[in-house]
Amino acid sequence: MIRLAAKSVVFVLLLGLAAPAPAADPLLMFLLSVAQEVIFAAARRHAAAPPEPTESAAVVASTYPGTGVEPAHVKRLIDEGFTHLSAAQRAEVFDSLHSELMNPKNAAVRAPMIEYFAQKAIAVRMAQERLANLSQSEKARLAADFRQQVAGLPPEEAAQLAELLRRQVLPVPHDLNEMLLAALEAR
Repeated sequence: MIRLAAKSVVFVLLLGLAAPAPAADPLLMFLLSVAQEVIFAAARRHAAAPPEPTESAAVVASTYPGTGVEPAHVKRLIDEGFTHLSAAQRAEVFDSLHSELMNPKNAAVRAPMIEYFAQKAIAVRMAQERLANLSQSEKARLAADFRQQVAGLPPEEAAQLAELLRRQVLPVPHDLNEMLLAALEAR
């Protein structure tokens, strides 16, 4: 399941974020859209046939074909942008993204995929830093807003979101993660 969630993070970034509601806090909407995309991507991946074995991260090309980007650069983006994930989860994200970038069917979109991923990795890192710098009262307000936003979620989606929060795969600081989980469970 962790491997599926790690792979889902890649697809979350590749599929983009849902459009936020105009009156909602942008960070809250960012977190909700990431969680929603992780849930939907995991469901799609689970329903699909199991993927073919990917080549090991140890055996990588010096650059991705048709680009000047080295796999080491992509790995560094993942390590710096997704600090909330464990080293094993980050390795799984890299392996998944690497296999997609090496897939010949993706040759035409390889460079835009890398650019899009880099932009999203940087955005996640900036969001993490901004959230980490919030005061406790701001985090409490964000958790209260989160509780209102998730109040109408169907039970199965709420359970999936709670599981993501328990596994700490969303890009939020630990204390805020706990506050969001408590708000979700108290809804």
